[in-house]
Amino acid sequence: MLPFNLLVLACLAYATLLFVVAFWAEKRAESGRLGWLRSPLIYTLSLSIYCTAWTFYGAVGYAVRSGLEFVTIYLGPSLVMIGWWWILRKLVRIGRTQRITSVADLISSRYGKSTTLGVLVTLLAVIGTTPYIALQLQSVALSFAVFGQNDPSGAVLPNLDRTAVWVAVGLAIFTALFGTRNLDANERHHGVVTAIALEAVVKFMALVAVGLFVVWGVADGVGDLMTRIDASPVTQHSIMGTRWITLTMLSGAALLTLPRMFQVIVVENSDESYLFTAGWAFPLYLFGMSLFVIPIAVIGLEVLPEGANPDMFVLTLPQHFDQRALSTLSFLGGFSSATSMVIVAAIALSTMVSNHIVMPIWLSSRRGGATVSGDVRRVVLYARRLSIFGVLALGYLYFHFSGGSEALASIGMISFTGVAQVLPAMLGGIFWRGATRVGAILGVVVGFIFWAYTMFLPSFGAAAGFTPMLMEQGPFGLALLRPQALFGVTGVDPVVHAVCWSLALNTVVFILGSLMSFPRPVERLQGAQFVNVFEHTGSTRGWSHSFAEAEDLLVMAQRILGPSEAQTLFQAEATAQGKQGYLPDTTPDFIERLERELAGSVGAATAHAMLGQIVGGVLVSVEDLMAVADETAQMMEYSSQLELKSEELARTARQLREANEKLTALSIQKDAFLSQISHELRTPMTSIRAFSEILREQGQKGEMEPESCQRFSSIIHDEAQRLTRLLDDLLDLSVLENGQVSLNWTRGNLHDVIERAVNASSDAVNGHGLTIRRNALSEHIAIETDTDRLAQVFINLIANTRKYCDAEAPRLKISARRIEGDRLQIDFIDNGSGIPKDKQNVIFEKFSRLTDQARAGGAGLGLAICREIMTNLGGTIAYLPGQGGAAFRLELPRVRARD
Repeated sequence: MLPFNLLVLACLAYATLLFVVAFWAEKRAESGRLGWLRSPLIYTLSLSIYCTAWTFYGAVGYAVRSGLEFVTIYLGPSLVMIGWWWILRKLVRIGRTQRITSVADLISSRYGKSTTLGVLVTLLAVIGTTPYIALQLQSVALSFAVFGQNDPSGAVLPNLDRTAVWVAVGLAIFTALFGTRNLDANERHHGVVTAIALEAVVKFMALVAVGLFVVWGVADGVGDLMTRIDASPVTQHSIMGTRWITLTMLSGAALLTLPRMFQVIVVENSDESYLFTAGWAFPLYLFGMSLFVIPIAVIGLEVLPEGANPDMFVLTLPQHFDQRALSTLSFLGGFSSATSMVIVAAIALSTMVSNHIVMPIWLSSRRGGATVSGDVRRVVLYARRLSIFGVLALGYLYFHFSGGSEALASIGMISFTGVAQVLPAMLGGIFWRGATRVGAILGVVVGFIFWAYTMFLPSFGAAAGFTPMLMEQGPFGLALLRPQALFGVTGVDPVVHAVCWSLALNTVVFILGSLMSFPRPVERLQGAQFVNVFEHTGSTRGWSHSFAEAEDLLVMAQRILGPSEAQTLFQAEATAQGKQGYLPDTTPDFIERLERELAGSVGAATAHAMLGQIVGGVLVSVEDLMAVADETAQMMEYSSQLELKSEELARTARQLREANEKLTALSIQKDAFLSQISHELRTPMTSIRAFSEILREQGQKGEMEPESCQRFSSIIHDEAQRLTRLLDDLLDLSVLENGQVSLNWTRGNLHDVIERAVNASSDAVNGHGLTIRRNALSEHIAIETDTDRLAQVFINLIANTRKYCDAEAPRLKISARRIEGDRLQIDFIDNGSGIPKDKQNVIFEKFSRLTDQARAGGAGLGLAICREIMTNLGGTIAYLPGQGGAAFRLELPRVRARD
């Protein structure tokens, strides 16, 4: 057993090594000699801060309790790095262009630099990270207890609670001394990143060393180990699909939303191309960290006493075999995993607290705001140091009131679910321009409430009022409100239950709140910049004008950045403006540059508010206007499309109404046609039958006079012809409609065709007093068509004029001319009252008649036959309204179209 004093010395030596490495890296960075410090390898290793005491110690305990379910801890972030690197790239680009310093800064900046959202996300991050800090305190306290339980000096406190107090105090002092030395949180922390990279190598080597010892030092190689694994209860645990999916999703979300992970992935990234290397290298690192989890768990269950804490197998196995060097290395790996997480998380959270809670309160409480005297820098530093102590105190209190008996994995899941509540607002903000501040606030609040009720507060048990009775019966006996069976949903794993309810309701409320609210102008500008960050990559968001004096800006900058840094910034700007030795002009570009520098210390929202109090300008630039113009254009295009759709629907509805009216009219006309056809057929047939019977009866008796016989025979003949014409029309129309007509294409002269039609109608026309006017010269046009069918159309139109023209002196004008495209146009226009408007759209239907048979006769088939003939000839016939009388226009090709 390693003496406890030597263990303390090893811890101090290791901490000193990390401090020296960080100091050396910072000095190299200040001198511009970055070299390999700025490389994809260092960046990838810095991501290992994801692997805390949970993955170093707790993964083995997780495997003992749940089998292969521990893989989800590593699978989630691996899938994100491999499949979602484009989301990480977008976050990195946004972080660089918008000077983002934290998760809270990202959310508040996206939604119009909202102070309210900054406060909400900060509180959620602090509360959500508290269980994770408690987990690290518990793991460090347990590791000390493992080494001190047999120490004869009694230097180790046997009470884990008291050990956790001293660990928390020590970490708080160390973090306050070395984590708040400067305020420029937006600069690359090359020293911290390099120390994290070294820590990644140490914990990886420690875990792999324990694994190799287990495989070849305890077991007889891989074959013997596989046999033991097959017989171990570790592999007997069943896999629950829904829980696997939920835990994998949670682990992946943690990579994006945990404050410390956001810091190393986004803020510390100096080159987007590093993500491509990290996309495959970091999953390999996680694979190496998980490779020996099952072997350590299996061997630990075999060789260690029954009841031994599986979370500590990584440490107790080397001790059991008296491997002092390996035990020390294992302790340092777990110690560095826990303490580095606490330090980085405390720094990130203290920055969020000071930027989004303390500074807004301080600014609003000062009458003159940013223009009053006072050391803003000191306020921020004190706020961050106090926040560090407060964060560590919250972690200890959670450890104390939760009893410290929870498995490390269970505590980690509580933290993961809490910080995941910002995921809908984060992803919605960078991909959906319609996301609004109201939706984000409502979503985060609802998700936080359901997470706290279903998962966070129940972890305290009776200390928070969540007694076994309340968990089983619900508050006030309301079974529907049971924390782990909300609204009657039973039989679901508690983690899955809490994650599904909190994130689902969070997302739904976020979407509904965004759809039902309208974004403010700054929200619209920021939304366009975030969503279209690759199209609008410029970070300039210049102030439109400035009423500030350079002296006021310098005073404010010195209070935040410090005298030397602020004066260096102003001197460099003055030199660039050609005013060396004087203060620079307060140009929009300079104010933008100053805002970016201040944002690194107090956050984007606070820096913008402080400058706004002094400068008074409005944050608008060409890039912003272009972004809004692009969004406006899309909205106008969408609105135009809606209008077109609306007009199209209106046209369709109008056409449907017209078609319905037409069908109704045709239905009426069809009934009239059938009635008329019956009448037309019955009348001549009745006459034929009646007079034929008279002829037969009287002829048999020899009583009929020759004159009567001649008259009755003439009637029978005329009625038979009438019946034949009607049947011919019906047959002709049927043939034309079915396309079975045979056309006789010949060459001729249009004048001759019109002349033939006029002559064929001359007797009846002259008898009716119809005058026909023509221009014979214009009619002499050579044509190639079926002249007989065309003459049939002309005869029908002339006959209709004779029957329907109601003028006192009926007159028909026939005009013909050639039009473009080598086509003919022939108009038939009379001087009557024309066709009523409500009849114009049905006159070419085969059931259509304008008057009754008593006036005009016929069955209403003439114009229908004309239309079919013109269609077969390759032409058209149409009614021309507004000509003073009935007017028909015929168009047809002068020459037959060849196939």
